[in-house]
Parts: sequence; structure tokens; C-alpha cells
Amino acid sequence: MVRPRRYDHVLRVADLAARIALNNGLDEQRAYAAGILHDIARDLPDEELLRLAPPECAIDAAHPLALHGRAARTLLTRWGYQDGVVLEAVEDHTTGPRGGNDVSACVYIADVSEPGRGVNADIRDLALHDLTAALERAIVSKVTYLQGKGIQVHPRTLRAYHALPCSAHLTPTSTTGFPTPGA
Repeated sequence: MVRPRRYDHVLRVADLAARIALNNGLDEQRAYAAGILHDIARDLPDEELLRLAPPECAIDAAHPLALHGRAARTLLTRWGYQDGVVLEAVEDHTTGPRGGNDVSACVYIADVSEPGRGVNADIRDLALHDLTAALERAIVSKVTYLQGKGIQVHPRTLRAYHALPCSAHLTPTSTTGFPTPGA
């Protein structure tokens, strides 16, 4: 369901997610499965993404690509896939883990730091021995990048960001993804 270039990315994410899981004493098979499945809806047309994952917010409606994680979960569920840990990791890879699912953390980190992207090698290296610190750095990096580009941050990503222990030391952010006036 994905183009050859995307398939190469998927393989790198799956391999890295499994390696991160193994190094952190987690379920490497589930991490690999979630990595392999995370982008199955990535190359679908916008109309199909919107059909499979109706928008939850204005960002979803304006940028249907943000829906590809939820759309992938919908497809997998329709096909009979039942592992809730993997399904959640697939859904959350675009916006950030909701917490409590280490497989989600492995896949999220692997997706933003796999070697083919050419960025975030520090996050990748950190994840191999400190999953929590790497996840914090990955989420902060994503929010900082989007804000720096003037791109609105998805509400789910902001929830993940504000749930971080380190977020108390950062500039408060409104739901628009920009600093709250007067903060």
C-alpha cells in the first residue's frame, strides 16, 4: 500500500523500533509489528483518509495527512487485527504517544529519528539507553520545529507535550501551538 521509497522508510522504522524496544527491555516483536504497519495509510488520497478517520479538529480537516495514523488503525481493525498495543502505537505515531504504551514511544521515536531522515541522530542514540528522555526530546523537538515554522501543533501533540515532566520548564503553549499571551 506504500510507494517503494516509503517502504524503505517503513523497514528502517520497524528495525529501529525493535532495537529501541530490545535495548530498553520491551516487547521488540510488537515494536517491529507497529513499525511495519505504521504508514499503511500514508500514501492514501486525502478523501480516503478523511473517510477512514473523520477529523477531530480543524488541523485534521485542513491537513488530512495528519490523519494517516488513525486511518491506518481503522484499516487494521477492519482487517481483523486485534493487538491493542500495536494499534495504539500505529494511531499515535503521527501525534505522539498518549502515555503508558512503551511500544508507541518506540515507534514514535523511530519514525522521527530513523537514519534515512538524516536528522535527530541524538534522539535515536539516546533512545537506545533512555527511552523516557528520548521521547521527551522527540516531542519537544517536534513542537519546537512546528512552532518555528509557524505551523499549528495538533492538539494530541500538545497534550503529549504538556504531559512531559520537562514541560513545566518550557514556555506555556496555547492550543494554537504558539506561546500563550502573558505567559
